[in-house]
Amino acid sequence: MSEETTSPEVTPKAPTGVSAWWRALSIFLTLVVFIGWAFSASMYEQFKAQIHHLEAKLVEIPQVRDVSVLLDEAQAPAMLLTYDPKNQKLQVQRLNEVKEGREQALHVWAIAEDDVPRLLGVLTDRYKTQQLDVPAQALEGARALAISVENKDRGPRDGKPRQPLLFKGWLVQKAI
Repeated sequence: MSEETTSPEVTPKAPTGVSAWWRALSIFLTLVVFIGWAFSASMYEQFKAQIHHLEAKLVEIPQVRDVSVLLDEAQAPAMLLTYDPKNQKLQVQRLNEVKEGREQALHVWAIAEDDVPRLLGVLTDRYKTQQLDVPAQALEGARALAISVENKDRGPRDGKPRQPLLFKGWLVQKAI
């Protein structure tokens, strides 16, 4: 008998390495995760910087604590007065068209419980909006604000107005 030559069967070997596609996909996903992390870290830092900037701006904005609308004889609004305690400024805004004469000036008064007016300042300009430097102590105990028109040369005597109070209104302390 003849010997049949049998060839050993060749069995395919299982791949021992990782596919190139899987390597490329893992590198790509790693890059996506890294870029996402860098983007989120950058956005977080920008958000923090924006918050700090807005906080600094908020500190600069005047905070109105006291408000008063002064009424004329017909009970129509004539003046709006707002007080900023941080900057110690009283802002006076004209709401009507009443103008004082050349030789006159508006005097702003704080009226306490005993109805004794205290002079806060004099408005010499005729602008729609003006500011007066008023220390916070000047408004302590005041329940109303008022304005009188006085002569520039012969102003108030003994700390009291010479002329009647032209505009008057309650002083309201608002919650900040």
